[in-house]
Amino acid sequence: MDRFDNPYRPGAGSAPPALVGRDDLIDDFDVTVRRAQDGRPGKSCMLVGLRGVGKTVLLNRFTEIAERQKMKVGYLEASEGGDFPELLAVRLRRVLLELERGTKARRALAAVRRALSVLVSFTQTLPDGTSVTVRAEPLAGLADSGMISEDLTDLLVAVGEAARSCDSGLLLAIDELQYLTKADMAAVVGSTHRTVQLGLPVVVAGAGLPQVPALLGEARTYAERLFEFPAIGYLSDNDATAAVVLPAADLGVRFEDGAVARIIKESGNYPYFLQEWGYHAWNVAPASPITENDVRAATPGVVDKLHRDFFRVRYDRLTPKEGEYLRAMAELGPGPHRSGDIADKLGVKVTSVAPRRSALIAKGMIYSPAHGDTAFTVPLFDQFMKRAMPRT
Repeated sequence: MDRFDNPYRPGAGSAPPALVGRDDLIDDFDVTVRRAQDGRPGKSCMLVGLRGVGKTVLLNRFTEIAERQKMKVGYLEASEGGDFPELLAVRLRRVLLELERGTKARRALAAVRRALSVLVSFTQTLPDGTSVTVRAEPLAGLADSGMISEDLTDLLVAVGEAARSCDSGLLLAIDELQYLTKADMAAVVGSTHRTVQLGLPVVVAGAGLPQVPALLGEARTYAERLFEFPAIGYLSDNDATAAVVLPAADLGVRFEDGAVARIIKESGNYPYFLQEWGYHAWNVAPASPITENDVRAATPGVVDKLHRDFFRVRYDRLTPKEGEYLRAMAELGPGPHRSGDIADKLGVKVTSVAPRRSALIAKGMIYSPAHGDTAFTVPLFDQFMKRAMPRT
């Protein structure tokens, strides 16, 4: 069939043609935004799950909902470099300048310009000396202490007040939350708490790996009272079937039942993998209907693509010792596994590999679903490790 017409979209954060199985989350977030706009902010949403389950897609959908409700959006992706305050300053600068351009009311302009002054104060204490270009003088005594937890609170409150004065609001959307430092996480939770107390139209949403709830809880004990932590996982068989069948049906193309069953089995019902199998099966099939044989023929190409583009980029970040640790995990199966069992597989004591485990958690390769347990953050990574490091 014509590859140009292929409806499937495998990619990092690419919205699938049929976003299924997440309706309740989307509806709940719409209510959260509307209540915040009405001065009644409540719990927001921190999406948690493995790689490839659609967290970023949902976070992008949340930004669309906020924009429809006339909120301004500051979207950022945290990195291992620890540059969260700098990224945040840049995003909030844009939000405030948009508010400034969009209003002529004197009182609203005063609130926006005050927030710009607070932003200038905030950037003057950034550790790397980063500053933003704003036609405003710093506001002494606000956001200039050098303590991120205090300064971010001052800044987010000022931006929230400016947004409210302009009959708008703010959605701060943070992807890859697990890369925030403990101090940054504490600042996010603390500043969010203050905006809720003041009834400001500010919503803070995020997405990250499964360790995020524990990390936020360690940063501030009341995090669970500010955020919901829905676990985003694999799709049910019915939703996985819809994700495969509906995009093709919109173009008059049909999947045989056996073809769908084969895709679901091979993909493990994970949204990203479903897109890959759908994409390759479409390209291999000569015509509708797409058959189980077409899916079988497409599978080597899918496996190769995942090997090169999804798994390999993570594998290449490993040290040899870290690779050995993950290979031992893979030998035990998908997981989760007790740390002692992994150490036994390596023939060493648990204490001797604890630094390796910590480094792998910091890199986002594994996480601890419960005390003493370890699991992969990437679906089917155990199978990849067995191919990448075959036993001789």
